[in-house]
Order: sequence, then C-alpha cells, then structure tokens
Amino acid sequence: MARQTKTFFLGAKLIFYRRFLLALCLLCGAGLYAQNGSTPSNGSTPPQPTVPVQQEIVVVTGTFTPLPETEIDRSVTVIETTQQDLLHNNWVDYLEISPSLDLRQRAPNDVQGDLSIRGSTFGQALVLLNGLRMDDVQSGHHDMDLPLPTELIQRMEILRGAGSTLYGSDAMAGSLNVITAVPEHSDLHLASGVGNFGINQQSGSASLVWRKFDEQVGGARDFSSGFRPDRDYRSLTLFSNTGAQTQLGSSLLMLGYGDKPFGADQFYGPFNSWERTKSWFPGLKQDLGSKTEFDFGFRRHTDEFILLRDNPSIYENNHIDKSWQADLRRHDQVTKNSALFYGAEGIHESIVSNNLGDHDRSRGAVYLDYDMRALKRFSFSVGAREEIFSSTHGEFNPTAAAGVWLKPSLKLKGSVSRAFRLPSYTDWDYSDPANFGNPKLGPESAWDYEGGLLWDRGDRWKTEVTVFERRDQGVIDYVLRACSSIPADEIPPGASCSSQPNVYHAENLQHLNFTGVEGSLELRLPRNQRVQIAYTGLHGVQQSLNGLQTKYSFNYPTHDGVIAWNGRLPGKLIGRTRIGVVDRYASDPYALWDAAVAREFGHVAAHLVLSNVTNTQYEEIQGVVMPGRSVVFGLDFFWRERGR
Repeated sequence: MARQTKTFFLGAKLIFYRRFLLALCLLCGAGLYAQNGSTPSNGSTPPQPTVPVQQEIVVVTGTFTPLPETEIDRSVTVIETTQQDLLHNNWVDYLEISPSLDLRQRAPNDVQGDLSIRGSTFGQALVLLNGLRMDDVQSGHHDMDLPLPTELIQRMEILRGAGSTLYGSDAMAGSLNVITAVPEHSDLHLASGVGNFGINQQSGSASLVWRKFDEQVGGARDFSSGFRPDRDYRSLTLFSNTGAQTQLGSSLLMLGYGDKPFGADQFYGPFNSWERTKSWFPGLKQDLGSKTEFDFGFRRHTDEFILLRDNPSIYENNHIDKSWQADLRRHDQVTKNSALFYGAEGIHESIVSNNLGDHDRSRGAVYLDYDMRALKRFSFSVGAREEIFSSTHGEFNPTAAAGVWLKPSLKLKGSVSRAFRLPSYTDWDYSDPANFGNPKLGPESAWDYEGGLLWDRGDRWKTEVTVFERRDQGVIDYVLRACSSIPADEIPPGASCSSQPNVYHAENLQHLNFTGVEGSLELRLPRNQRVQIAYTGLHGVQQSLNGLQTKYSFNYPTHDGVIAWNGRLPGKLIGRTRIGVVDRYASDPYALWDAAVAREFGHVAAHLVLSNVTNTQYEEIQGVVMPGRSVVFGLDFFWRERGR
C-alpha cells in the first residue's frame, strides 16, 4: 500500500518503549521462576540441573551439501518445530521468532500472507518445500500457500541474503525452505481446538515405519467466522510423505492438496472482496547413487477472486497456473578438503486466466560450485549459475563466501552474491479499477554483501552479529500515477482509464539500496529452557521517486526486535512466550505478545494458545486490519510405537 510520511511524537514513543521494557522484565522473571520453581520448601539444596548437550544441527539450505550449522558461511536461520507443535496454531507462527523475517499477513494461520526478508518485497523471497520451488507464476502473494499441515513439518531453514546461484529466480533477498519430518516410529495424533472469532480447528496425522520404508499422512481443517465482517476463512490441507531406502539411495515421494476460501475485505483496495485458492503438489526426490540426485516437482494453483462479495457479477477473476521443475545434481570429491558441485535444471510455467490471458514460458539453468573447507579451521566457496530464457537472454549469477575460525568458538565469515527475479504475469498483464500491470517490465536484480561474526559456546549460548547491504536494480513495484500520464504501451491489453483518474502502475524502480545490521543471542538454560533475543535494523535509500507513492517497497521495518522464551515449567507444563516490537517505515511502532502453555497426561494433552495478548490494533499491510486478542484451547490424543 502507499507509504506516506507520518509525524512521530517523542512522548508516545517513550511510553511505548517503557511498556516494552516492563514486559521484557516480566518475561525474564518468568524464566527465572521456571528455573527455581522446584526448590524444596525445607530449604535443602537440590541437585543442580545440568544444561542438556546441544547437538549440532545439519543445514541443507544456503549450501550445495549438508553441513553443520556453524560451518555455513552464509546467514541461515534454523527454526525447529517438532518439539513445540502443541504451542503454535500454525506453522507460519514460528517465523515470528526472527526479526529479519517480516511476515506481512492479510489474515492469520496461513490464510494469506507475504514473506519479506531483510526489507524485501514479497516477490523477492523464494519459498521452497524440501528444496523444491513453490513460487507462483501468477503472483508472489500466493508463494506462502503451501498445502502442508503443521504437524508434518520438522524444521524451517531461512537463507538471509541472495540465493539465485542455488535456486534461480526470486531468491533476491533470501529463501525459506520448509522441511518435512521423517518419522522415527509408527504413531497416531489427533487434535481439536476451539476459540474466539468462531475458531474451530481439527487436525490429525499417522505414521508407519517398517524396515526401510516409512509413510506419513496428515490433514488439517481451520475454520473461523471472522473477527469482523468479510474476514471469515475455511482452510483444508492434506499431505503425504512416502520414504524408502533402496540400492540407489533415499527416495521421497510427496503429495499435497490445499483449499482456502476466505473473505478478503480491504485486501487489495477499498472493496469487500472474496477469494478462494486451491493448490495441488506432487514431488519426488531420488538419489541415483551416493553422488547424484534427481528432483521433480509439479505445482497447480487456482485463484478465484471476486471484487465485490455481495455482487460477484461486477468483477471476477479466475486464474489457473502450473509449474514443472526437474533438477539433476551431482558432486565429486576433488581433494580431501574440496569438492565440486554441478547440475542442470529445467522449469516450465503456464497460466490460463480470464484477466491475464493465456501464457507460458520455459527456462533452463546450469550451475557450478567449488567448495574447499577444513572443519573448525577455514572454508571457501565460489560458484555461478547461468539461467537461460531464450537464445538471446539469460541471467548470470555468481557467488563467493568464506569463513575462518579465529578461535575454536569464534568465526568470521562473509559473502557476496548476485540475484534476480522475473516479473509475474500479474506484474505484466493485470488490471482492475485500481491497479495496472505493465507489459514492458523487465527483470529486477540485486547484489548482496554481508559480513558477520559468530561466537558459539556449544551447549551454553550462541551470539551472532551480521552487517549487510543489498543494492537493488529495476525493483518491481506499483507507483501511484495519473492514469492519463501512463504511456499507452505500458497499459495491459483491455485496460482503460475510464473508471479511475489515478491507478497504481507496475514499474521498474532503480537504485534501491538496503543497509542493515542483525544481532542475536541464544541462551540455553537448565530444564530445557531457551531464551532468544534478536534485533534487525534497516535503512533504505531511494531518491528517484521524488515524493511518489509506492505499494510495497517502503513497508519495511526500520527496527524489529524479538525476545522469546520456551521451556519446561513446574507441574510438568511446557510453555513459550514471545514479545515482538515492529517499527515500520513512516508508521508508528507496535508490540505483539504471544504466549502458550501445554501439558501431557499420558496419551492425552491439553494446550492453550494466546495470540496478541494485549489486544494491539495493528496492520502488517497498510489498510488491512489484523485480529485482536485470540484464545484457542485444544485437546490432543497421541499413540506412539516403540522407535526403530
């Protein structure tokens, strides 16, 4: 939405930050109470609990080969979900833990939202599912529309920074890789929850593990009558993971389906709209021996959009888009400490639409990366990817990264990368009474630079500081223009200026630079407790707009901070709480407080999840009001077989 300069009152900000500091003190006090809550009343000194040994996490995102998290020379955030599934309503809630991720939701619980990384627009962040692209050729607004229940997710890995050398188009500011769980034993899980705003949730999953075969299926239904008129939703997701170990290696077959009808009041303008999206996804990952892997994915997505819910005949869009992808990847050991990674990829995308027309496009890519490293000493990698669209056009995206361990627990690292994004068909051909695409749009690109220091004390604490800069060229955004001033060849076919004097028009904006700093501290405490404190500061520079209004580029947080705690409480309870503070460009700051508690009783568990505890009124996208305080109570049933 348009960003307009607002006046900031110092007194209001002081009150705001004072309240935040008070909440911070309460949060720290809760953690201290959890540590001391089991002290005997007779004054005897109990045995001191030991801090659990932290196992090294192996990361597959931001690297061509799986590596321990501390050996990655890029900025990667890992969010594990399997131990906290009782404490979250939906998988997107986990993303709120990182202030470098700005989840700009139009509705909660993954109904619809845009992902921004380090101040990017929604189209500049790529979403992956087990390494397979889930981007939407119609519009990046649907990239987060994954047909995946929360229960089947093991963890999420987020590459912060350009990633086109690894993943191609759209990974300009970063990539989110959602990784499904591999069952360790046969089990059954059923859950149900109710809450205010007419919330009604049901979910279930089942796993079968037999010899070298495993199967996991899951489904979830999420219903709400809405916190205000025309903000209801009804979501259904189904997913299946089938794994096997053969003489060739590992096999993984994925099948997914999603259906989401929802009220879209004010989502894309001053209209009481309605929308329904559906998605289908089959995917395959197959080892071909120990050095080669073949990946295949197909995604079909439909979008039915009605501008005026009470009068559908006025304006309705129907879009059907499909994407095919196939990858062949291989690696060879060059020396004891170096390896060569190379491969090829093919992508075909198409769309059938009553508004955008019927189109298709294909592209291919080849990549090469040389990696040299000695664990806990040094590492260096250099690579490049050539993405070819036609005989006359392509995109060359190089990258280089390096790291050196100054001490056994202290690492210095840095990287430089180039990335790009192709326009979506909405960017090129869309038109409605308030928005025009632009058939003349070209690709956008960016150079990304970062350097950081990691201090990891293993099972006690970890802290990291990163400084980064992204220099964008040709950024695709919508600029408010007098319709009569738009050149005729930049207006989509069939569009006219008869209905509105001013419209938002898609354009390539030049020289948009973001400079920022990220800092994080993670404390690992007794009783399986963890405290996380993180901050991201951003400064964007773009001088060529000359006061014009844009929709997306200047909706980024200039300051974003998070403090969170999770762990065990007295009485066999587990809990979590998070306080996040967001100060968006040219907007007033706001704070959000979430909390949850759960307890298992044998095969049954109960959970209570509170969102927006302080009932804050806020907007993550200008003009789209988000819900107030939400309370959800639920019961879960578990059955688990002995692990293999």
